[in-house]
Amino acid sequence: MKSTATRRWDRDSTWVALLACSASILAFAWYAVAGDLLLYGDAVAHINIARRVFDSRTPGLLQLGTVWLPLPHLITMPFIANRALWQSGVGGSLPSMAAYVFAVIGIFRLTHDLARDAHFTPSAARLTACASAAIFGLNPNLLYMQATAMTEALYLALFLWAIVHFAGFVRGRTKDSFEINSRRSLIKCGLCVAGACLTRYDGWFLAMTLCAVLAAIWWRTHAARDTTPTFIRFVLLTVAVPVLWFAYNAAVYRNPLEFANGPYSAKAIAARSATAGMPSYPGAHNPATAATYFVKSGAINVAEGWPQLAWLALACIGTLALARRGPVALLLWLPIPFYALSVAYSGVPIFMPAWFPYSAYNVRYGLQLLPAFAIFISFAIAQITNRTSDLRLRRAILLLAVVFVVASYVSVSRAIPICYREASINSHARLALEARLAAQLNALPPNASFLMYLGGHVGALQQAGIPLARSVNEGNHRVWVQPSDPEGLWERSLANPTAHVDYVVAVEGDPVADAMRAQNLPAIAHITVEGQPAATIYRAR
Repeated sequence: MKSTATRRWDRDSTWVALLACSASILAFAWYAVAGDLLLYGDAVAHINIARRVFDSRTPGLLQLGTVWLPLPHLITMPFIANRALWQSGVGGSLPSMAAYVFAVIGIFRLTHDLARDAHFTPSAARLTACASAAIFGLNPNLLYMQATAMTEALYLALFLWAIVHFAGFVRGRTKDSFEINSRRSLIKCGLCVAGACLTRYDGWFLAMTLCAVLAAIWWRTHAARDTTPTFIRFVLLTVAVPVLWFAYNAAVYRNPLEFANGPYSAKAIAARSATAGMPSYPGAHNPATAATYFVKSGAINVAEGWPQLAWLALACIGTLALARRGPVALLLWLPIPFYALSVAYSGVPIFMPAWFPYSAYNVRYGLQLLPAFAIFISFAIAQITNRTSDLRLRRAILLLAVVFVVASYVSVSRAIPICYREASINSHARLALEARLAAQLNALPPNASFLMYLGGHVGALQQAGIPLARSVNEGNHRVWVQPSDPEGLWERSLANPTAHVDYVVAVEGDPVADAMRAQNLPAIAHITVEGQPAATIYRAR
């Protein structure tokens, strides 16, 4: 029979899950009605990478490509098989929404466990966990991101549950050994880390850190050597994904680092920008500046203006309070060194409206600090209230904390959430071009085939509801034939489009437009949108 504490935990978790589901559905409905699910170009790309695995002239898992890790696309595939869910982007939203709910439950569980380890009373632990879940789950930027096909919500869920289970493993350590439940927690942690490694490269850094921590525990704890097989299984789980990804890139692309330095990698894009004369971005080759920009991006995701400093100060207080109880909670700050190194050395810029170059780009990365803000601020408030025995003063402090968080989120919403602003600013011209291109494509004969570079404006086919299999694109060749595949459908169509397709869609600067300079095809439509390269539709036959 379940204990009272277990029944209470089950009831609390159920309520948290129900409230998270409600918040998720309401936010999704708001953005879906406004037509904002596909503002991010990356969201469109994620959906269509998943779609082309089965909707392509050359279907198969190789359509997953190399730069982005495959788990989000594999999870999305069943939901975008339906044409309506694919066109609307709803199919990409559903996995993110489910991940958001699990992430909220995870942060509630993690905070509750950390509070219990800090010897909070059951009611205080429960209240602190509820506060963390509310700060995390009601963040306006996260509510927008979980309504899209972006990978932030999925990664956060896996990241949080990895820490939940790692904390459970550490908690099960006794003087002489590790309890059986502790060993099981370590394996569960390994499965979550493996999922994180298949979702974002942040997970690789998490895996390396946890393996290093585990090695230190093993070395310092002679009793732990009795659990060496469990440790080995954990390491194999976490290391297997990066090793397999290296092997996949080596076997298919003849370059184990294709995802890192290939033509579609962030580093290659940054190099092309530098060649084009664009100035270096802030933080390039400077980890300290890069870390500053990343922390600022985290702060701008939770507040506007001066309250950002208060969020950071409270998070530091909570960190100090928890660090004395054990270092596991410090794992929540892992995104800072990872993104400092990524911005500095991997060609991944972060731009914010308040700092040079006064734009919005990759600000969404700051959401990776939201778990740290939510948990450490909750503990900071608990630490402050515990220092007074006056009940009225405690209530006043708690009320002030609630007002502070609510006011911060209201300021974020009134200024328009930065993740939404980032997506909107960078999508306006792209969406206009794709809408006009989709209208032109729909006016062509049914079942017509196209030669088109999908890396630029696959959203046009998605908006038009044209199956990707009706296009010949850059994915229709044997990528393992290097440096090019002259017998590939893509290459043969570029050289002689009249033999393979009915129409050619060329966007200035893409490989199709370059190939069409040597062809003498009649242009039937020319589309120009300010801020976007011109698109031309040619009749091939």
